[in-house]
Amino acid sequence: MDHERQSTASFDSAADLLKSDLRGDLVRIRDADYEDARRIYNAMIDRRPEVIVRCAGVGDVIDAIKFGRAHGLPISVRGGGHNVTGNALADRGLTIDLSLMKGLRIDPRLRIVRAEAGLTWLEVNHDLQHFGLAAAGGFVGTTGVAGLTLGGGLGWLVRKHGLACDNLVSADIVTADGRFLQASKEDNPDLFWAIRGGGGNFGIVTSFEFEVHPAGTVLAGLVIHPASRAREAMKFWRDFETTAPRELTTGALLFTAPPAPFVPEDAQGTPVVGIGGVFTGDLEVGEKVLRPLRDWGSPVADIIEPMPYSAAQTMADALWPHNFQNYWKSDFLNGLPDDAIDTMVAKFSSVPSVMTTVVIEHNGDGAMNDVRRGDTAFWHRDSSYNLLVTSMWEDRRNAEENISWTKDFVEATARFASGGVYVNYLGEEGSDRIRSAFGSNFDRLTAVKQKYDPENVFRLNQNIEPAD
Repeated sequence: MDHERQSTASFDSAADLLKSDLRGDLVRIRDADYEDARRIYNAMIDRRPEVIVRCAGVGDVIDAIKFGRAHGLPISVRGGGHNVTGNALADRGLTIDLSLMKGLRIDPRLRIVRAEAGLTWLEVNHDLQHFGLAAAGGFVGTTGVAGLTLGGGLGWLVRKHGLACDNLVSADIVTADGRFLQASKEDNPDLFWAIRGGGGNFGIVTSFEFEVHPAGTVLAGLVIHPASRAREAMKFWRDFETTAPRELTTGALLFTAPPAPFVPEDAQGTPVVGIGGVFTGDLEVGEKVLRPLRDWGSPVADIIEPMPYSAAQTMADALWPHNFQNYWKSDFLNGLPDDAIDTMVAKFSSVPSVMTTVVIEHNGDGAMNDVRRGDTAFWHRDSSYNLLVTSMWEDRRNAEENISWTKDFVEATARFASGGVYVNYLGEEGSDRIRSAFGSNFDRLTAVKQKYDPENVFRLNQNIEPAD
């Protein structure tokens, strides 16, 4: 037997042994369920791990890390698998898949929830709804709890209760050397600081403990106007936001009206602007707050209504379905002047795909700003607006056209950008861009990385290299 065949046999034997020790499962390229196991949100990504370990618990995570290191495999970590970069998959390496880890414990009295790393926000808030509670995380329900929180965690409660990471009480984490640690303000506080915005650079977080908040029935939805009124609608919304209370988080969307019952037939398939959001508080107060937004102009549709927060958590999911080609670009904005709005509307008029959505989030002027920038790894707390261009299409052959349009859009709006970027929206854009995601916290993050992952085992991410 030659050396290569002998090495393959040795590797297969070790993988068989690992599989027998797992509570979860191990999937290899030759297995019938391999294609399903490697499927993630962005269909543009075509990476083929040698081994996928589908963990059932912390023990499986520890064993998987030791296996990957022993065999010199690149290691990736998958939570919800929603991140557009596809870093959840390790090409020719080991993917540690946490998506089976869905344990959830709710303490309604203390308003605390402990969520394992395989949960999505829709799953967490589905159960919290039974207690009239909600977790501060995510604009889209199918987003994973783990990835969103580790990158900061913008969502529908950001102005009332801050980022997901601002509500984190503690976390369980497995480090690169297989140690199991708890991170909190009292235990390993440097690690706790770093995982609140620094991404998955420091270990594999297996569970999160969050503070949650009363939010039974909320006022939520969308007002839609034709593209011909997009400039005026967005400027009205921007001015409206200057006096909006913290209970309200909203955004503006440029998209193509879907064939939905709430959209008149003559508007379906046409470019529109939507102003949508969530008001968490007294519903009568919410009706008064949102009335000017709903009364402005002659909307194509007004679908703002009372609903459970768990429904509000998922109301935007239809705009970002799974298994399509995705290419995203994003920037925090210095502000939203008339020229920025005019530029965005003009550029969207040539959008090549009816599935593409441009989002302008208003996250600031609220609880996110109550936390000092150095108190967590998340730096960009002074950026009220965030631009996100989510280009999406079905046919792989149309990639060049859609990617080129997305880049042109962001280049046209670059003069309004702050220079910073939200790490959860960042694509594969190079080390300088990664540094810009962490601002002046970057050097401190490299020091924490050196302490907990000096060999950069966890590098398949928006990577922070260890300090020299």
